[in-house]
Amino acid sequence: MRSAKDFFAPLAVGAPAPLREIPARPSRAIHFFDPGNEKMAAKVPDMVGTVDVLLGNLEDAVKAENKEIAREGLVKIGQSVANLGSTSGPTQFWTRINSLDSPWVLDDLTTLVPAIGEKLDVIMVPKVQGAEDIHYIDRILAQLEAKAGITKPLQVHAILETARGVANIEEICAASPRMQGLSLGPADLAADRRMKTTRVGGGHPGYLVRQDPPRNELDVPVYDADRTTYQQDLWHYTIARMVDACAMHGIYPYYGPFGDIKDEVACEDQFRNAFLLGCVGAWSLHPVQIKIANRVFSPSVEDVKHARRVIAAMGDGTGAVMLDGKMEDDASVKQCKVMVALAEQLAAIDPDLKASYDAITLEA
Repeated sequence: MRSAKDFFAPLAVGAPAPLREIPARPSRAIHFFDPGNEKMAAKVPDMVGTVDVLLGNLEDAVKAENKEIAREGLVKIGQSVANLGSTSGPTQFWTRINSLDSPWVLDDLTTLVPAIGEKLDVIMVPKVQGAEDIHYIDRILAQLEAKAGITKPLQVHAILETARGVANIEEICAASPRMQGLSLGPADLAADRRMKTTRVGGGHPGYLVRQDPPRNELDVPVYDADRTTYQQDLWHYTIARMVDACAMHGIYPYYGPFGDIKDEVACEDQFRNAFLLGCVGAWSLHPVQIKIANRVFSPSVEDVKHARRVIAAMGDGTGAVMLDGKMEDDASVKQCKVMVALAEQLAAIDPDLKASYDAITLEA
């Protein structure tokens, strides 16, 4: 067992000191691209500034024979694209490495860290089962950072794709100071749980509740009458548990992929559910989903306006006031400060949002 006082000591001589707090950087959309696909790679420079996170994917969706090509493509992008991945830049630079049981993961790490470690912000690790997986990555990254002279520690993001990973979620979040956040991986998780759905994220028409049967004039239930059904969210439990674990450890939860690219309405609904529960962003598999995520994971002008009114009315934050017929107290102020803080972070990188939020101040 490691002593608590050693938790923030580098795991290798010469490695940078671990972070004591994960930066709260906007990451509404994590946009995946295949760095081995020349057409996708060519679009990356123009996407800097239009999306909060660009992630070069090396794992799923990259064929085995293209793994090395994708890795080489990611290095080229990291070395050539300006303003990508810098701490003050508008777009973070992430990668998803291959799974820890694959023959490619070690080469991913030993290639990427020396070549573009200073540009990379976060390394996403798929199919994390427990704290031991994070410990393995943690030690290797420290050794590679020390050898390459990396000055800032790379952060680690884990994907929940197995039942064991969900069962060990608190231990995963606490495994390393590098932990930046967690993402829900619904497709692999559904398979591991033996869930009976073939969808990538989203709801399912079979997962529902049904209205009680109406009663006839004799007050007898009519079971064969038409009854309204309400589709439920297959992922509510997992997202809520993920949000709690992340909040407990000061890291960030994300909804993962929504596979039906054409169903923009359902995608927006699923993203909004995650946002309301506490997630800070979601994956984007297509540029149209970037727009959806940017819209959904940004507080509305109406919510920010109300939050600022509550904070102003509450003064020092103690006691209670009546505002528009509703009671507001110290708990309300805490909720409102979360909303306003997020709005301020987003306004710093999104000129359109800044104009919208600033208009509230002018109205006041």
